[in-house]
Amino acid sequence: MKILFLGGTGNISTECAALLHERGHEILVLTRGRASVPPGYRAIVADRKDALAMRAGLKDVRPDVVINFLGYDLPDVQVDYELFNGVVRQYVFISSTSVYEKPPRKLPLTEDSPVGNAWWDYAQKKIVCEQWLRQRHEETGFPVTIVRPSHTYSKRWVPNPVSSGSYTFTARLEQGKAVYIHDDGESLWTLTAASDFAVGLAGLVGKTEAIGETFHITSDEVLTWNQIYADIAAAVRVRSPRVVKVPTDFICQVAPQMTGTLKGDKAQPGVFDNSKIKRFAPEFRCRMPFRLGVRQSVNWLREHPEQQNLKPELDALIEEVIRAWERRKLG
Repeated sequence: MKILFLGGTGNISTECAALLHERGHEILVLTRGRASVPPGYRAIVADRKDALAMRAGLKDVRPDVVINFLGYDLPDVQVDYELFNGVVRQYVFISSTSVYEKPPRKLPLTEDSPVGNAWWDYAQKKIVCEQWLRQRHEETGFPVTIVRPSHTYSKRWVPNPVSSGSYTFTARLEQGKAVYIHDDGESLWTLTAASDFAVGLAGLVGKTEAIGETFHITSDEVLTWNQIYADIAAAVRVRSPRVVKVPTDFICQVAPQMTGTLKGDKAQPGVFDNSKIKRFAPEFRCRMPFRLGVRQSVNWLREHPEQQNLKPELDALIEEVIRAWERRKLG
């Protein structure tokens, strides 16, 4: 099949494109030209946010399947509908498990759990996109499949609640500096290796039974944040990490920009029932435990320091939260 990735060189999509290419599919990647596209793929250079450039770049392209990793707002999917309705056999929209109601009423979460996130505009926009696409499916037969990843990481990321796309948090641990953890660190969370996620996604691609359906694809391994921090510390060979426990509400008061990602996501329990994806893609199994996956990420990022994306402003934010909490405790 000819598979078009809208975003094929990112944290999750890189592994997905590589697996589908390995399985013999023709891979096309829409790119702004800032990231190199692997040999064997076809690059289509256009800005995702420029509808005219999208139409020009894709004018003579007729993919069988489109996988949209870059749908963050309603206009994004509306443009896709104009371009691909009546053209493709399947349109896969990559959404997010952050769409589920926070806090959840019941665990584990299933695809039928209520959606609604009062804290994070990212999740709210994903919900709007999902609803609009489902309506197009019902009214016109648009062949959409919705996929919801949870906190998914590749060798480029060391997952953490501050900013997984930057090595800043991990660098602090390496340097013996303090980091904060929300609340008591005992809330449950799920981390998924991108290589495992890719198997689940690939099992849905081209599958007519998956059209009109919604799936989350996550690991079955559930950890507390204390365990996650311990695994990261072990990966960087720090025996006694300095971890300061700070209430979520206080973190968000000091750093309001963290409200969405904490209250709307990582400070809430994330436990998922993966029985649906396993029915549709029996080959899907999460084989990478986090304690091993994070070691691979740390080792790769150490070997590729240019990919660490260190951010002084994140370092300053962590310091600010910890200092403010210590002042608060002193009264």
